[in-house]
Amino acid sequence: MTKVKIGKARASYVNVFHAKGVEGAEPKYSISLIIPKENKALVAQIEQAIKNAFDYGKTTLGANAKLEKIKTPLRDGDEERPEDEAYKNAYFINASCKTKPGVSVFKGTKIVDGKKQNIIEALDDEEEMYSGCFVYASVNFYAYNTSGNKGIAAGLNNVLKVADGEPLGGRISAEADFYDMDIPEEAPADDDMF
Repeated sequence: MTKVKIGKARASYVNVFHAKGVEGAEPKYSISLIIPKENKALVAQIEQAIKNAFDYGKTTLGANAKLEKIKTPLRDGDEERPEDEAYKNAYFINASCKTKPGVSVFKGTKIVDGKKQNIIEALDDEEEMYSGCFVYASVNFYAYNTSGNKGIAAGLNNVLKVADGEPLGGRISAEADFYDMDIPEEAPADDDMF
């Protein structure tokens, strides 16, 4: 009741292959999931899971804790990142974990015993999972109370890439940079270049 399969979401700040940490903090794997506000059913499901995590975590949070007064992971992109076009008209969730999440890619469907089944393959190519692609992510919400900070966090379980998208952060593909460039048929000899 605290676990949600979030998607289709746009991935940002993708860090699912190597754990990283801020100075003094334990390294973690992480991803930011950008969720369109128009996906009201998914937003409602996330809000319910956050409420469930709050209810389950009352002993951690303290008897006087109120959901509307603590930090929650569902954040408003229009309010917190108004200058970033990728977060316009969207919510976002930063999910993280200490152990490497499962990272896979959707390859289509097949019929097994008369039932449709997804074809999922492990994804090891780090360039294939990037900020801007579209994913589904399995996230578990839980309560925390650390050094006076109380709230609900999003624990990352698994990530499934389902589609490519325009890379975020200003970088474009080599194909987009060079597809219409006039390149001579024969490359010049090394000594002709200088």
